[in-house]
Amino acid sequence: MAGMRGCAFKPVGVPARGLPEVTLGLDELEALRLADLDGLYQEAAALRMGVSRQTFGRIVESARRKVADAVINRKCLLIGGGDNIIEEKGERSMKIAVPARDGMVDEHFGHCDHFMVFSVGEDTSIVAEEIVQSPEGCGCKSGVASVLARMGVTHLVAGNMGEGAVHVLNANGIRVIRGASGRARRAAELFASGDLADTGDVCADHGNGGHHGHHQ
Repeated sequence: MAGMRGCAFKPVGVPARGLPEVTLGLDELEALRLADLDGLYQEAAALRMGVSRQTFGRIVESARRKVADAVINRKCLLIGGGDNIIEEKGERSMKIAVPARDGMVDEHFGHCDHFMVFSVGEDTSIVAEEIVQSPEGCGCKSGVASVLARMGVTHLVAGNMGEGAVHVLNANGIRVIRGASGRARRAAELFASGDLADTGDVCADHGNGGHHGHHQ
């Protein structure tokens, strides 16, 4: 977001000189991007920014109020000033979760026995592996998405799932890749190396987003 520093937006045809100004801090701009452009839930967005959920809520509320003030009251919106409570950060390291059973990719995300979570190194190799037990009814209503997000999971590689679960995972900052099969670790390795892409496979029983026993 550093490239936005120093930008200004104003009403068309009105000289900037003399217009009232509203200054949107870089943290406020980032909060808007995460919440309103990327569509992340506040908990996931707060994790991405490295702040508490309450702090994120205050930042995004302030940002929305400033943008509304500038648009409705025809003010000049400046980007880049104000207090910045976060520092520039690089991309998060990749962490891949795979719904699994007996070491294999579980065909149904909503009924998986556990999740295998793989940390990926700079050379795209798997450098760590851990097991996360599934909550009872591990579909999209179980809260498992937020659990994985708090662990730093960035991607979920699965067999197939409904669009509702995909939406919930996306809103928690987790990208979904469907169409995997075989051994869970191998599926994670294939995605990390760029050899596995999302097929868009939707659970045949619940194509509108639900899971077995977990209707939307």
